[in-house]
Amino acid sequence: MNKYGLHGKLTATTGNGDKLATILLQAAELVSTAPGCRLYLVSKDQHDAESVWVTEVWDSQADHDNSLNVAGVKELISQAMPLLNGRPEKGQELQVLGGAGIR
Repeated sequence: MNKYGLHGKLTATTGNGDKLATILLQAAELVSTAPGCRLYLVSKDQHDAESVWVTEVWDSQADHDNSLNVAGVKELISQAMPLLNGRPEKGQELQVLGGAGIR
């Protein structure tokens, strides 16, 4: 299978976790039709209201990189950046081997 995966946490400033999650859900909707997108999952941390986790699976790193050119994505990034409490964590780059729901 060998897909490209990313898993990372974004932390919002106090009181902005839900707003950040909403923006990331909008991004998920935009990239869902991008070539190579297999999964773009947005999750809230149950123990930290300001932390949002994003898990992505792509056919390749190039497909992920190209998703930044989908109409509206850069605008959503510019909306999200001021909500972050510091720089986003680097996250983890993964080699996805398989599993339920990924084809």
